[in-house]
Amino acid sequence: MYAVIAAFVAHWYLSLFCQTFFLHRYSAHKMFTMNKFWERFFYFLTYLSQGSSYLSPRAYAILHRMHHAFSDTEKDPHSPHNTNNVFSMMWQTKEIYLGVLSRKRQVEARFEKDYPVWEFLEKLAGSWASRIGWGALYSVFYILAFVYLDMHWAFFFLLPIHFLMGPIHGAIVNWGGHKYGYQNFDNHDKSKNSLIFDFFMMGELFQNNHHKLPNRLNFGAKWFEFDPTYPIIKVLNRLRIIEIKK
Repeated sequence: MYAVIAAFVAHWYLSLFCQTFFLHRYSAHKMFTMNKFWERFFYFLTYLSQGSSYLSPRAYAILHRMHHAFSDTEKDPHSPHNTNNVFSMMWQTKEIYLGVLSRKRQVEARFEKDYPVWEFLEKLAGSWASRIGWGALYSVFYILAFVYLDMHWAFFFLLPIHFLMGPIHGAIVNWGGHKYGYQNFDNHDKSKNSLIFDFFMMGELFQNNHHKLPNRLNFGAKWFEFDPTYPIIKVLNRLRIIEIKK
């Protein structure tokens, strides 16, 4: 049982780290730079951690830039204030994401620039063979745990979270971060800070701060707000894996 819990927690936080560090702070905002080796390393790590729910850095960056430009308006690709519930919000996001990914949806030039692209990995990670393969791998792990590790059958309900890990993280951030919490700044939108110590989403739920200061590395703005990803970025900078922009 403990092995299953550990595997779920590891998958949750590794996938979440790749989303906030590589997709969000690097691909969408270019808060720091890295050489080609490390870019490919984190690109591949994002694929490994997101698996069946892999999100393209290009499509993620474009949608996120649109989200900042049109926050909580009708043009926002994922605002909880334009949809009836979190499921309809994410369905709308999926449709826009697929349109951007396939290049069937016209994108403003200001959003379509300066993001990492690795064509080979994009084709691999976005294929149905890859997505189904990852889903099968998660399922086999749980079946083996049920048979050999005396896992309770209720743990099988965690499988859909593994299958949709990336979009679930996005749903929590975009729904919760624009509906629940407090505001430090008047951004002329409905962004909120949902937690003081955002251990749950590694800083992503400081949405009000982030919309006010979109290029600030530390998503916490007040002395009592803690963004767990920020010290990791500082360590990676000290190790010269990345270089924080001055």
